[in-house]
Amino acid sequence: MDLGTTGWILGAIAAFAVGLAKGGLSMVGVIAVPLMALKVPPVQAAGILLPVYILSDIGGLIAFRKDFDRNVLVKLLPGAVSGILLGWATAHLVSESTVELIVGVIGLAFGLNALLRRNGMQEAKSPQWGPGTFWGVIAGYTSFVAHAGAPPYQVYAQPLRMSAMTYAGTTTIFFAICNIIKLGPYALLGQLSAQNMTVAAILTVPAILGVICGLWLVKRMSQAVFYRFITWALILVSLRLIWAGL
Repeated sequence: MDLGTTGWILGAIAAFAVGLAKGGLSMVGVIAVPLMALKVPPVQAAGILLPVYILSDIGGLIAFRKDFDRNVLVKLLPGAVSGILLGWATAHLVSESTVELIVGVIGLAFGLNALLRRNGMQEAKSPQWGPGTFWGVIAGYTSFVAHAGAPPYQVYAQPLRMSAMTYAGTTTIFFAICNIIKLGPYALLGQLSAQNMTVAAILTVPAILGVICGLWLVKRMSQAVFYRFITWALILVSLRLIWAGL
């Protein structure tokens, strides 16, 4: 596959963003598919990046193997699996632009709400089955169709006020499990072709560098700075998704 110079540059930036996400800066990874989609069709971009996500997950899982909240994962994963299966079953019915628009609106509304609420940094919520299942379904679905599960995931996870490392580890493990589950449906949809896999193998290099950089940054951020960063990242990425969806 000949991506050209521009295509490879965009691919490297997208892969680096994936790595940053797996290193703990979860929202950054949402820009990966939109970046790749500037050069190749969105469905192909998602197919190329799935193996990059999975290989980057390995670095993240090693880094955060002791920093995660099991209770949060238990509440989210059943819904996420259902969302992934729903995405696979309806892949031919829903356009990616529609999904981008929905995800963007949800993320923007939550991000603005988090900025405007004066009590947003006060009492932490506890993980609950109802919201966990609901947002797990949305995160699983949007993760399947556009690797854009981070905004709905954050809507559920951010109010729990986990520490920066626990938040990053829980996020990494959640999406690592989702990505493994997505492999089968992606293969059945023909998105794991030999050409795509070749490009993905090359892009793992900037992705691994991204994991290292992301982990370095997360360990050095205060919790207040970390949550401000992911809130603003959510808003900016959501605006980008709304623009793409429209």
